Amino acid sequence: MASDKKIRYSDKELSEFKKLIKNKIIKAKVDHELLKSAYMNNGNNGTEDTSPTFKAFEEGSETMSKEANTQLAIRQEKFIRDLNNALIRIENKTYGICRVTGKLINMQRLFLVPHATLSIEAKNMQK
Repeated sequence: MASDKKIRYSDKELSEFKKLIKNKIIKAKVDHELLKSAYMNNGNNGTEDTSPTFKAFEEGSETMSKEANTQLAIRQEKFIRDLNNALIRIENKTYGICRVTGKLINMQRLFLVPHATLSIEAKNMQK
């Protein structure tokens, strides 16, 4: 007797997720480029003729910003990689299947976190 339980998302559903993910990749790449240009920007902000104290403060702040932007850029690269991996899972028709439980990940979760590989159930088990 066939089970009513879906074991994977339909091709139509996978196609919707594919569109969503491709749009997220485009936006993520734009954001990544902005972050990269921010931490690679070594242009001065016109502080040559201001007080030395302010200049030192600004340089310290700039160093902190570069470190923060570098970390954000690294996270963005990982996000893009995770989204690309999700596209591969769509092609393999394994997208949306929890890698721990083997059950379908809730569709609302996938719309919010399209690169998710764990269901909420599996995520809670990790805690």
